[in-house]
Amino acid sequence: MQKRPLIVLTGPTAVGKTKLSIALAKEIGGEILSADSMQVYRYMDIGSAKITPKEMEGVKHYLIDVLNPWDEFNVVVFQKMCKEAMEEIWQNGHIPILTGGTGFYIQAVLYDIDFAENDEDDSYRKTLEETALEKGNLYLHDMLKEVDARAADEIHPNNVKRVIRALEFASKTGDRISEHNAVMRQKESPYNFSYFVLNDVREKLYERINQRVDEMMENGLVPEVKKLQEMGCNKEMVSMQGLGYKEILEYLDGETTLEEAVYKIKRDTRHFAKRQLTWFRREKEVTWINKEDFGYDEHRILEAMLSEMKEKKIIG
Repeated sequence: MQKRPLIVLTGPTAVGKTKLSIALAKEIGGEILSADSMQVYRYMDIGSAKITPKEMEGVKHYLIDVLNPWDEFNVVVFQKMCKEAMEEIWQNGHIPILTGGTGFYIQAVLYDIDFAENDEDDSYRKTLEETALEKGNLYLHDMLKEVDARAADEIHPNNVKRVIRALEFASKTGDRISEHNAVMRQKESPYNFSYFVLNDVREKLYERINQRVDEMMENGLVPEVKKLQEMGCNKEMVSMQGLGYKEILEYLDGETTLEEAVYKIKRDTRHFAKRQLTWFRREKEVTWINKEDFGYDEHRILEAMLSEMKEKKIIG
């Protein structure tokens, strides 16, 4: 049976994926699926650097503004929603373009990873959530170091959701999630795909990250978080643990100064970009698109991508 087409366009935060994805979609008749763990939420526009209707330029987007900040959202929910959207895109006679920076989510869809071990018993998860609240993220991360040091290296202590998932996996299966992920990376994809990682030199990337955070502040990140707080959102919610949101919440709660909060957003976003690149380097069958190699010419970048897709018979 012929595999159906799928394009992945990813890369570190602030590298320029959005603009390129629109150009690509227009070129190949694609529709875009957001592989972003924050843009899925309504009311969280500035801190998530959400694409605006104007920036979409008429290209249809999926998985943006589909959940409330208090709704349950994780990799299993994402995978289900993404597969449903992909079916719709294929039915419409278009090619799905999975765009965003959440590598774990991309992997889950690209290799159709089975999360069957996420059974209905969530009692241990609840215990871990309570532990995180009582004793802090670092305590939970230390627990993970004990059972799976490699996973602890890969997951930031503040990514409580993934720390909990790794601990829960170890508890339920007796195996390490780092080993499970390594096995999953060897799976064959059910799709005929091209997996592009857009990248830039570190100095330029970090400069762009700092600039983006300054723009978020100018565009009203503080009022956005204040409004979310007034709607009942708090730091216990997964949505509010996103970069930019938790730091501004700390400022609004009087735990830090605004200057310190902005400094932390910039620093942690740079660290996040570094971890994203580490993740993508471990993935197989990836085509790296280093912007510098193309003289920052978007037309040349697009041509190189189209050339690979033709070679793989993803497009005619």
